[in-house]
Amino acid sequence: MLTVSVRDVMVEDVATIRPDGTLHEAADRMAARDVGSLVVVEDDEVVGILTHSDVLRHIASDGDPTSATVAASMGSPPITIEPTADAEDAATLLSTEDVKRLPVVEDGDLVGVVTVTDLSYVLPQIALGRPEGRSRPATRPEMAYDDEEWAADLQTGDDPDVGDTVRFTKRISEGDVEDFARATGDTNRLHLDDGFAIGTRFGERIVHGTLVAGVISAALARLPGLTIYLSQDLGFRAPVPIGATVTAACEITEALGGNRYRVSTTVYHENEPVVDGQATVLIDQLHEAPALGRAAVGADD
Repeated sequence: MLTVSVRDVMVEDVATIRPDGTLHEAADRMAARDVGSLVVVEDDEVVGILTHSDVLRHIASDGDPTSATVAASMGSPPITIEPTADAEDAATLLSTEDVKRLPVVEDGDLVGVVTVTDLSYVLPQIALGRPEGRSRPATRPEMAYDDEEWAADLQTGDDPDVGDTVRFTKRISEGDVEDFARATGDTNRLHLDDGFAIGTRFGERIVHGTLVAGVISAALARLPGLTIYLSQDLGFRAPVPIGATVTAACEITEALGGNRYRVSTTVYHENEPVVDGQATVLIDQLHEAPALGRAAVGADD
């Protein structure tokens, strides 16, 4: 098999700006070039990266983009890569450093930029990896594993009953969105492409609505017993930006008989509901948790 290099997939026509330029100039340049970031260059040296999100954060903090400089908001020092590096190495670097783009530098000169989107065209089979050491044994027998960044709050007895509540909180990361797009085939550019998303009503990339709603399933799975979905209705109230932390709050509101229950379901971002609705679930009593075998989620191959 042929090795794909960074040079094979990078974009050579790079949008740049000087560090003493203003954020207003930067925003105009991003819009004119239809890109979500600019490489910051001073004296032919790459000194930083400025993204559309950096500009929005400054404006959200009541900053004046006409006087604020690029240097004050850019990310630095930049993480760069050489054009001779393998595309797979670039994918790994993007994942481990949790960035979306890499300036490509050869002999000190900027020769291109490579992004997650660029790599997805030639490496659709690559899962961009996750930081090691996060998985840990599950705190409940019906779960395969937990993660140190997840949080759950259960107000329940040993058996499900009306009034029982469960809240589950997690951050929806860049990796979560990319994994969801690959797993489902939903590669809508609104979720994956900064340059495209800037021109939409949202002004930035957002999390798939179904992925946000999926946090409800994570909460319901932590009710006592083995929870099985029977139905779910949803209303999508507001977009969720990538990297946001959301909380699914569920409460059993009605016992329907035959181990079936009606549950109110709401997902919150910054205390505002972004998804709401109700579910009907079947909850079987869990007599004994089966041992996790090699076919279990997360088991080694």
